Amino acid sequence: MKTILITGIGGDIAQGVSTIVRETYPSCRIVGSDIHDRHGGALFADRMLRAPVVSDPLYDRWLVDVIGREEIDVCIPMSEAEIIHLANSRPSGLDGVRMVMANAQAIHIGSDKLRTSEFLGSIGVARPWTLPADALDAPTPLPCIFKARRGAGSKAVYVCQTPGDVQFYRERIPSAVLQELLLPADREVTCAVFRSRDGRTAVLQLLRTLVGGFTGWAEVIDDPDVTAQCTRVAEALALQGSINVQLRITKDGPRIFEINPRFSSTALIRHRMGFCDVVWSLQEGLGEQIRLYQPRVGMTAVRVQGAAVLEQ
Repeated sequence: MKTILITGIGGDIAQGVSTIVRETYPSCRIVGSDIHDRHGGALFADRMLRAPVVSDPLYDRWLVDVIGREEIDVCIPMSEAEIIHLANSRPSGLDGVRMVMANAQAIHIGSDKLRTSEFLGSIGVARPWTLPADALDAPTPLPCIFKARRGAGSKAVYVCQTPGDVQFYRERIPSAVLQELLLPADREVTCAVFRSRDGRTAVLQLLRTLVGGFTGWAEVIDDPDVTAQCTRVAEALALQGSINVQLRITKDGPRIFEINPRFSSTALIRHRMGFCDVVWSLQEGLGEQIRLYQPRVGMTAVRVQGAAVLEQ
């Protein structure tokens, strides 16, 4: 029986990943961790642990101790802070544990929106103009997008109509970028991009509608230009594992505006469709053979909500 550690278990993405792991390996033991306990993570794990924040000097020791004490075979880090930390410097004592996450280069580039834009330009992929928020000057086209340079996903994205708007958000989010406002808004596509260790690349394009910063509705599409761009990104990153590419299809073609170097909130949606990148990543980590699958164009999915009582 394998024991799998899933961090950040209080979050929706980790809970989706746990659901996928449980369905795929019903006999496995799942250990979940998070920095607090006011969440439903206990419903998705056999054992719950309280974790220190990544910035805590004791985090590395805590992780090594947990992996040894709980006899962890596979670790799936879910928070972006943990993923970046482990990509930068993996603590000694983790050599026997399989880490399921994208390769370091993909993480370093994708976790920084300005660096992502520079990377896309360097490989010849058309992208929206992007600059540090403190570089605003008179020629900067408005309206534009304002968002944190690192993290936040689709939840902290603002449209600025005037320089005053930029100043307002800049005072609240000092490390941020300005980015070209891509239109039309109803042609936003989230792409799961998986690349195996033997160099096979699979791309799932989901035309989506955002609800509260998350994908609420999604339809499988197949735009050849999108596939070509995502494949070029995967190869240039020497990708191993799964990332999420965000783009909009404009009148001038697809424009990638973000790369999330982790499993995304659509992980469970695409798993239900048959695009099982969580499972493929886990199988490769366990040394198993994988079989890639492409869901049919036109398939649709929605996000649903639920509730559970922990104590009565």
